[in-house]
Amino acid sequence: MKYKNPIIPGFHPDPSICRAGDDYYLVTSSFEYFPAIPVFHSRDLVHWDQIGHCITRNDQLVLAKGTPNATGIYAPTIRFHKGIFYVITTNVSNGTGIGENEQNFIIWTKDPGGEWSDPIWLDCPGIDPSLFFDDDGKVYYCGTHGEIYLCEIDIDTGKRKTERTYIWGGTGGCCPEGPHIYKINNWYYLFISEGGTEYGHMLTAARSRNIWGPYEGYSGNPVLTNRSRGTSLKAIGHGDITRDQNGNWWAVCLGIRPVSYPFRHNLGRETMLVPMAWNDNDWPVMGNNGVVEEEVETDCLPACTEMYHSKKEEITVRDTFDSEKLDYAWNFIYNPYPQLWDIASGRGLTLYGNEIALSEADSIAWLGRRQEHHNCIARTEVHFVREQDGEEAGLTVYMNNRHHYEAAVTRQDGEDCIIFRRQIGSLWKTENKIPCTGERIYLEVEATKETYIFRCSMDGTRYEEIGRGETGYLTTETGGVFTGNYIAMYASGNGKKCVRGADFKWFEYSAVSG
Repeated sequence: MKYKNPIIPGFHPDPSICRAGDDYYLVTSSFEYFPAIPVFHSRDLVHWDQIGHCITRNDQLVLAKGTPNATGIYAPTIRFHKGIFYVITTNVSNGTGIGENEQNFIIWTKDPGGEWSDPIWLDCPGIDPSLFFDDDGKVYYCGTHGEIYLCEIDIDTGKRKTERTYIWGGTGGCCPEGPHIYKINNWYYLFISEGGTEYGHMLTAARSRNIWGPYEGYSGNPVLTNRSRGTSLKAIGHGDITRDQNGNWWAVCLGIRPVSYPFRHNLGRETMLVPMAWNDNDWPVMGNNGVVEEEVETDCLPACTEMYHSKKEEITVRDTFDSEKLDYAWNFIYNPYPQLWDIASGRGLTLYGNEIALSEADSIAWLGRRQEHHNCIARTEVHFVREQDGEEAGLTVYMNNRHHYEAAVTRQDGEDCIIFRRQIGSLWKTENKIPCTGERIYLEVEATKETYIFRCSMDGTRYEEIGRGETGYLTTETGGVFTGNYIAMYASGNGKKCVRGADFKWFEYSAVSG
């Protein structure tokens, strides 16, 4: 049977996985978006359903503002031990005024699809923390602070029981990070990422008979990388491994799918799955001789009772916002302000635009979902009475506050209109403006690998193009850092609060996978 990578498309980087019986759970980084740390469940390692988030309450933590794409939740690790699920991760503030630059913490639950605990904060610097539960009951923190270090901790309080000890600096690649320790056949294996999370990314391995080292690096390193390869998947790294109920081994890792040459990617770093085995010397063998392929053929998947998605599949998701809670796919930027949105009024999703514009790194009336496919179409119906100049509500393709395209209904110089605008770094321009007197407007954006095309309609059937922009300007290589593009609904008063809310009656996302 065949399956396709990525197994979780769109901005889902730094995957970590664990198994509980016949069930698999996976978490990824979320950076400045809220709710934070999406949680996925699978029975077969290929089909994944999001079942919740780890951070769902504003009182759990505060996400730093002001440094787009580079703050918030970095590289969580999930582990299952004695009936409890633990996630350890970093809330990065980059000197924006929220505590230390990096604050590492543990949260836990017995139900990964339910509520998680408040954070247990740790006296351990750096990023990319991991937990290891040893056979003798001891629990270890393994993290990144220049090099990879280790200390024993109290899992209930987070207190350190030992001093920090540096155990490995990698093979010489830059940015040794993302460590995970496993005990297999009386070896302690240490897997880390090197080369930076760009096109030189790689996964390397070392091992020791003693958890404190010394660690011997594998002579065949890197064990997983697509660097300098003519493959469709690039920047492979940041891996975690698991053993299935049949004894087979698997690794999850991140990778990207560039859209053009020179390479640029707009969907963010995505989650991949590769088979794994062990050679005669008990070193790991991952993927196709260390390479991650887009299409993988294997007969080892657990719960292998159906054909996997190796062919093209039509996908349509429609949300009418008539539930008590938002679907798990939706995110806010930073911690949400309850006064900026509502789904309880019976009018769909209502966004109450505040003074903040899309160009500002601050909390805005904005609700978005990840763009998960290169070729997709998103549509919405918005009802918005504009009473002041500058008020606007619309649909945006958003990488960060300095790189975004949008179509919006607005009022300028006392006249109601629809605009198409692009911001690329410090450059911005309203490129089209057409009159519009109605309160109800339909907006659409179509994405291809090269272009975003925006359209509007007065009746929901005949759509007219109002502008387009190159995909290349909304890519990590052009102006981003660690996240991927979102398609979002938003409202803003651009310096003033909007007098009325903007009602988004529904949102539809259609794509073709494979």
